[in-house]
Amino acid sequence: MKLSHKALRISPSPTLTIDARAKRLKSEGVDVIAFGAGEPDFDTPQHIKEAAMTAIREGFTRYTPSGGIPELKEAVCEKLQRDNGLQYHPAQIVVSNGAKQSLANIFTAMLDAGDEVLIPAPYWVSYPELVKLADGIPVSVKTEERDGYKLTVPLLNKYLTPRTKAVVVNSPSNPTGRVADREELIAVATVALENDLWVISDEIYEKLIYGDAVHTSIASLDGEIKKRTVVVNGVSKAYAMTGWRIGYTASEPELAAAMDSIQSHVTSNPNSIAQKAALAALRGPQNGVAEMCRVFAERRAYALERIDKMPLLSCSAPQGAFYLFVDAGQACGLSFRGTVINNADDLAAMLLEHYRVAVVPGRGFGAPECLRLSYATSLENIGSGLDRLEAFLHEIT
Repeated sequence: MKLSHKALRISPSPTLTIDARAKRLKSEGVDVIAFGAGEPDFDTPQHIKEAAMTAIREGFTRYTPSGGIPELKEAVCEKLQRDNGLQYHPAQIVVSNGAKQSLANIFTAMLDAGDEVLIPAPYWVSYPELVKLADGIPVSVKTEERDGYKLTVPLLNKYLTPRTKAVVVNSPSNPTGRVADREELIAVATVALENDLWVISDEIYEKLIYGDAVHTSIASLDGEIKKRTVVVNGVSKAYAMTGWRIGYTASEPELAAAMDSIQSHVTSNPNSIAQKAALAALRGPQNGVAEMCRVFAERRAYALERIDKMPLLSCSAPQGAFYLFVDAGQACGLSFRGTVINNADDLAAMLLEHYRVAVVPGRGFGAPECLRLSYATSLENIGSGLDRLEAFLHEIT
């Protein structure tokens, strides 16, 4: 039996793989500290859970419109106006089973075979794979930490070809945590408008921002770039609702209709009960979001201070999300207990095997010399895990 070329080209998600392995070891009684999960460790707020239970009790368990229930679409429009200064009407909103499905809808609706998508690296691991699934070609646009991972007009132009169809913007970024400033967004918009490109703006972490950083949606720059932009967001990160699987897009009506049609065949509709929960999240109290951000900021500061004092590692302070993207390049080429460390994959494997700390190697993010550590876990776990990491590093020679 032969699998399709498309299936064989796709790599499994390294973040989910690491998380699954850590959970499996824990279930076997192994004392593992996991820095792999890309989800808040907070419980979903009670009023959101109550909305879901009410939906169940009231029998809201049947098919809904494929692109989402009208009241949730209206709530998304309200949110985009309130938070981002963006005006959309419900026909421009498509609610999906998570922002990941939203992205799959976008690439399926947008790309023909061989079309290229510019993806700034480091990038979230699923962007290239989702482009491949849509028969597109992901093009990694390498940004540098010394430049703040910033996109510029010359850098984007370097990777443009006649087949370029779209560019991805992820701010705040997974994995680096950086927040794109207005100057950078103007650069992306300039290239997109001059070359008739779509902009896919993934803003799923917009509520988790620290210090003086400010989130700006590229679609809010002006009306012309808004027409070229697909805004991607959801409730997973801001409301600790990763398992509820609700994401959404806002785009021009023609593209929205195409994505709605695609989704109607792939999944029929988003989960009915989760839609009611998402409605409560968007329209209900927002104090839980602020409290979660405060706790993440505390953890971030502690972890950064600890990493800064460790040998062989360096890390820029993230402005958003809940990850530290650590450069471990100095350790590559050295040895641990007689075994050469060739790359961050080796480093992560040794750390898990010998010190029972799970981190995600950077290869899947387009940065093979880096490690991603999530601080979406308790301060106690962070402290213990970093103690182990530091002890591990002192064994490297």
